[in-house]
Amino acid sequence: MSGKYFWKLALTAIIVAFCLSYLVPMSDQDFATHVTERSGVPEFAALVERAKTLSKESEESGRPLSVYMALKSIVNEERIDVSKYFADLELEANLRNVEKRNNILLPELLADSKANLKKGLDIQGGISVTFEVDPVALSEVPASQRSEKLSDAINIIERRVNTFGVSEPIVRPVGENRIEVQIAGVNTKDNPDIISTIQAPAKLEFREVHPSANPYTDPTPTGYVEMQEVDDNGEQEVVRRYYVKRLPALSGKYVADAFPRTNQVGGLEVILQFDDEGAKLFADVTERLGAITQRGEQTRSGEVGLLAIVLDGQLQSAPRVSERIAGGNAQITGDYTRREAENLANTLNNPLELPLEVVEMYEVGPSMAKDSIDSGVKASIIGVTAVSAFMIAYFMIGGVIALVSVLFNVIIVLGVLASFGATLTLPGIAGIVLTVGMAVDANILIFERIREELRAGKALKSAVEGGFDKVFSTIFDANVTTLLVSFVMYGLGTGPVKGFGLTLAIGVMTTMFCALIITRVLLELLFATGTLKSFKTLSVFDASNIDFMKFRKPAFITSWCVVAIGVVFLAMKWDSIWGIDFTGGDEVIMSFEQRLDEGQIRDALTAADIGEVNPLYQAQLGGGDEVLRIQTAFGKGEPAVDALVAAYPEAGYAMLGKNEIGPSVGAEIQKNAALSIALALGLILLYIAFRFEIGYGVGAVVATVHDILLTIGVFVMIPGHQFTAPMVAAILLIVGYSLNDTIVVFDRIREELTLRPTSKLREVINIAMNAVITRSLLTSITTLLASVSLMVFGKGVINDIAFTFTIGIITGTFSSIFIASPVFYFYHKGDRRSVESSHDIVPEYDWQVSTKVASSGTSKDD
Repeated sequence: MSGKYFWKLALTAIIVAFCLSYLVPMSDQDFATHVTERSGVPEFAALVERAKTLSKESEESGRPLSVYMALKSIVNEERIDVSKYFADLELEANLRNVEKRNNILLPELLADSKANLKKGLDIQGGISVTFEVDPVALSEVPASQRSEKLSDAINIIERRVNTFGVSEPIVRPVGENRIEVQIAGVNTKDNPDIISTIQAPAKLEFREVHPSANPYTDPTPTGYVEMQEVDDNGEQEVVRRYYVKRLPALSGKYVADAFPRTNQVGGLEVILQFDDEGAKLFADVTERLGAITQRGEQTRSGEVGLLAIVLDGQLQSAPRVSERIAGGNAQITGDYTRREAENLANTLNNPLELPLEVVEMYEVGPSMAKDSIDSGVKASIIGVTAVSAFMIAYFMIGGVIALVSVLFNVIIVLGVLASFGATLTLPGIAGIVLTVGMAVDANILIFERIREELRAGKALKSAVEGGFDKVFSTIFDANVTTLLVSFVMYGLGTGPVKGFGLTLAIGVMTTMFCALIITRVLLELLFATGTLKSFKTLSVFDASNIDFMKFRKPAFITSWCVVAIGVVFLAMKWDSIWGIDFTGGDEVIMSFEQRLDEGQIRDALTAADIGEVNPLYQAQLGGGDEVLRIQTAFGKGEPAVDALVAAYPEAGYAMLGKNEIGPSVGAEIQKNAALSIALALGLILLYIAFRFEIGYGVGAVVATVHDILLTIGVFVMIPGHQFTAPMVAAILLIVGYSLNDTIVVFDRIREELTLRPTSKLREVINIAMNAVITRSLLTSITTLLASVSLMVFGKGVINDIAFTFTIGIITGTFSSIFIASPVFYFYHKGDRRSVESSHDIVPEYDWQVSTKVASSGTSKDD
């Protein structure tokens, strides 16, 4: 085997092995079984059995503990060092506190028992916690500012939750003073500190310590309060008492950033960086305290300047200050574990102004109902089967190679996501769908180019090499523009926008690798070994000679008229097109005697013309009967109850209560989604202007905006559709697909301009579009097979996303031919010299003295 094959195969094997290592196990393992097998020590197995017994007893007592928490309780109470049973796990040598060692090791073992690729709320459910703002604290906030303060708290909670590795949590207001938080893949049995971390106010204060008064001998000075610092080094507990000023010298509102850092002795501390005003105040305070210390040293009076660091009313440390500290940095030291230091830094970066109390805690089922999930799986299988059958039927052995490459692509995408500890949600799956579409498209591009080279009379080996060489720039430009979109979405986006951006960014890079490395090495190996002696495919769409530019004006005008009609419909139906995710609504809580499937509930309420409904089963944590929560539009809650009782009287439904819920897609997500798309389009314009020239960039941006508006317009014009949270991902899918299609056309126009130095711009555009029409049709067919399968066989939100994407596929293919290219043509007024003057695409031949020879035959087109 030659070296050029060996390194490609070796690289592929390493990457796939790396990704599979993160994908195994595919599902969570039983914690007790996992740790027992990993340890292999009988003494530890006995501890696990004790923990299982304790967990069972706690369930019976009504205060349930998981096996994990039971084991943690046993080893910490009896001061058993768990690390001695796991020789393969290393801890810091200077960490002598047994409880601290256990609190680092046991969470690592728990995480190791879980699948690396977690499922989101919409797929597997999780926990739901409702916080209530302290009424006393809320009463002190002016009525005009309460809504703003509650919104600030929601944004802060969402940022805190995301640091736990939870992707796309649901955080929304309930009523006037409550906040509901739904978190996927987390349970409070194994993560009891997650709730306290979410609701911690993180009120940070810097207070001066009395320079001379001794709490052990002197009475409390006026204006001071006694506080104590506790230090447990693992051998003994040390308590230090101080008289600390009641009023702070500096508060945490001046902290610009906080992050954990390992200090010189191997411990962990939290570094604080102040803003400009805070840096000045901190310098003034430390200058004053430093002067006290220096005076005490000079006079031997015993006075010393100490600065107490107080967090949520608890003294963290009281370091000695010897001089003025400039630069705006401080540190909080303590006996922290890595998790504790990270949590502290996170809460300091996101301080809550309003105290929160937990009023409800539930286990929740998937927000995407089981019938939707099952139908989505069925539809996906049908779609994949249809695409596979078409690729093999049309490209024969090439189709098999393409499917192998796409399979590797999906494995690598999922593996990389798992290595990041990402959560797989519906928007993430939408990103993977687009990745598969781009991967199939890249392979079709490659195969079509090879066929062109073969038709030109080249030998098989030369045709393969020429095909890959010529398609490289097309695949590169198409994927880089999509990558720019994904970077902007990940950097600026929140919630579903961010999740989609991450998945898409990974998918873009894996698509390029699989198409240009895996597909190529498989083809070359088959040819080099003589296994494949020809490259046969069907030729259904070949040899077209359509004058596309002849239809540019009527197609352009007709299309934008449809867009205008859609915009009018959008304005007319503005108040009714937004779903619960955007507007909020009613939530009714119901008890029941017979449990019905969510699909049955949705069908009954749809028949009763209730509109959008989200049925969700929840069970009180720690025991209690399961309840049914139904979310509807405002004013539809009680009619939904009546309709359900009438449809299923034997189920024994009874309403327990009703709440008004706020939107799960808040103003920040909506604003960031719009900003992300706008900025992405700007970057695309710049990139295409750099790689091609400005006229191409204008055409691509206009075509993308056209596709977004046309898709939204058609979606709104057809009755029965509303915008929901997953629709954000569907619109972003269209942006990616539209760009990919447009770049392919533009790349071919650029190439034909080089190859045909005397042809008019109109002729060149027609030739280019006829050259890529086969690829466009094949890509549209394969993508439509998948999306139509989801639309026909899927239910609920799956159907809505597939419907939207189906429209987007059609508009994307149409716009690349009748919008993007004509706009490029109009921009240059039909004159190829205008293109050449802004971008050097004119070829030079050996017999040419200058580019003027090549451009002398050009003329302004009509």
